[in-house]
Amino acid sequence: MSLALAPIIELYRWGLEPVAPFSWFGIQVNTIDVAAAVRLCLILRQVRELITKGHKAHAAQAATGASEGEKATVAASTSKFEEKSLVRDLVATLIVVHGGDAIAPFLGVPPSFLVSGVYPITYILIQTGIEWIPSVPDLSLQLELPFSFLDALSRTLLLVHAIPSMVLNSPHPQIASSPWALLVTSLLSANIGFFVLNLTNFLHPTPLSLTTPSELLPYGWTTVDLWCAPLVTGIYSLLTHSQPFWETAHAAVFGWLGPSDEKLAPVDYETARAACTVVLMALFSARAISNYGGMKR
Repeated sequence: MSLALAPIIELYRWGLEPVAPFSWFGIQVNTIDVAAAVRLCLILRQVRELITKGHKAHAAQAATGASEGEKATVAASTSKFEEKSLVRDLVATLIVVHGGDAIAPFLGVPPSFLVSGVYPITYILIQTGIEWIPSVPDLSLQLELPFSFLDALSRTLLLVHAIPSMVLNSPHPQIASSPWALLVTSLLSANIGFFVLNLTNFLHPTPLSLTTPSELLPYGWTTVDLWCAPLVTGIYSLLTHSQPFWETAHAAVFGWLGPSDEKLAPVDYETARAACTVVLMALFSARAISNYGGMKR
């Protein structure tokens, strides 16, 4: 398996090397971190602009052939559009990046943004730069399919390193050894940020208001981010035996395939990480094709 996954393993080794100018100051920011930050900041602007276009198109369509009273209603709704605010855009980015830290105090560990300001500042600078760009390309299959591979690389790091570390480093033994705590933490930490944005219509050009988040709506690939998080963390833990439970589970899974007298050895970290990346690459590329390639949901 290691041989088949060798290209991904080497890609991680290269992509996780610290990059300049951050490395000049002893700051451990790598190529994957920077690329993932640019990707997130870009798609947040793309989604905001797509939603704004949708609001304006709906208002224009509603005004066509409408009565005077209906036109007044449409005019009142469009008047609620708020002036674009860089501060609001930056807050939205930080909610996505660090929203998952809300669960850290329950695990007995400090939120990451209190330990270091490197990532908050990095995202603030990148988002500010992207907002200064006159225009960005619309969402499309040609753009989203290649980005799905980058998404898989960066999301895997979150699900097999950052999130498990919060649980395994918990000072509470019952949490550190609990597979349930590991999976629930993965589910919540990976999804709280976007859940809050969708819940409050934060990316809309209108005042904040509560609505049903897209993750809870009954269709298609909007739910993939919810269940892929515990799935990938579970696969990684099963392969690496990150907790005692997973060693037993690993042996049980392979026991169904045939009895063996040898103790099942854990898979090394790099191989397990690459295997999880392949799973996410398949899921994210399928979602991109479904959403932008004309496939029926």
